[in-house]
Amino acid sequence: MEGGSETRIKRTARSEVNTTQPGAASGDDVSPVGTLVQRIPEVILKKTPPRPSPVFDTYWKFAAERQSIFHARIAGTPQPWTQDTILTEYKFTNAYRASDRVSQFLIRYVIYAAEFDWSSTLLRIILFKIFNKISTWELIESQIGTINATSFSAERIGHVLDNELRRGSPIYSSAYIMPSGPASIRQSRKHMMHLALLSEIVRGRLFNDLLEARSMEAAYRLLLAIPSFGPFLAFQFLIDLNYSKYLNFSEMDFVVPGPGARDGIRKCFYDFGDYNESDVIRWVTERQDEEFAVREIKFQSLWGRHLQLIDCQNLFCEVDKYARVAHPDLKGRTGRTRIKQRFSPNPNQISPWFPPKWALNKKIGRSYAAPGPSLE
Repeated sequence: MEGGSETRIKRTARSEVNTTQPGAASGDDVSPVGTLVQRIPEVILKKTPPRPSPVFDTYWKFAAERQSIFHARIAGTPQPWTQDTILTEYKFTNAYRASDRVSQFLIRYVIYAAEFDWSSTLLRIILFKIFNKISTWELIESQIGTINATSFSAERIGHVLDNELRRGSPIYSSAYIMPSGPASIRQSRKHMMHLALLSEIVRGRLFNDLLEARSMEAAYRLLLAIPSFGPFLAFQFLIDLNYSKYLNFSEMDFVVPGPGARDGIRKCFYDFGDYNESDVIRWVTERQDEEFAVREIKFQSLWGRHLQLIDCQNLFCEVDKYARVAHPDLKGRTGRTRIKQRFSPNPNQISPWFPPKWALNKKIGRSYAAPGPSLE
């Protein structure tokens, strides 16, 4: 890596053309409904790049090994899938965010379970992501029926969830904490506040405003304005909404580093040079081919799809955890020293399936004739 040399970071402006195709089917070759993006390059010059620590080498090794495990598992290869004892012992998300078990369920069974209009699609995605728990979604639909904008009832769903809590069952995922919201909208039960908030979204203009957003950052600002949606959740929810056919932002347009990623970035670099954290993520993402090559690491991509900004952001979060064991001398912002979750294979099988607009599903079908183990 050359220090002090001028580095170009490419950003993009966007123009939009209406490409709505009413009644289109959802196969691999269908053009997504939404916007056709014309990229107009905007170049930002940075003179001093980030200065890597030894953890930056670990970042690329981790990404390649975690992705190798993913391919081995879906190919049906028996254990062990790796010789890395840390990856064997502890639970880490996949190199590609969309490959994780919850994202896979969201894509296949929430977004593309049937043909839903945009209002119902947005509602289904946000309802699922508020709880981010597969069993909670399955419980709601088993008791209420198929969720859509016409039949949505916060009261009925709240009743179902009240009963589940009385049985002592958790309804929220432990992956992240959903805030209770400001005092002005807070209720006695957190889930009732979130359902009331969702009711407000259904009655509001968010559906139209998101479709009219001229950039991914503009769409993010719309979600960030929702009470209790902070920067991390607003960005993560936007990535999920963008899996649908109604939004068509590139995952290379914009990124917001989460708390774990910020810790990972600080472990990977002694200093950031002229860059901020978002710039660092872009710098790393745009250099991935070079970084793998210089280390002679073979990276098995997602059937030709490169790591995107969101993936490299997530990898920083996972490397923060990995480094707690591999590089215990390097401390992050939070000072955490151990990895909480142990790895235990999930026996339930999920075959990988991605947004049709990515044109990956036919490639997967040619690669693996039968479904492999769980992707978790």
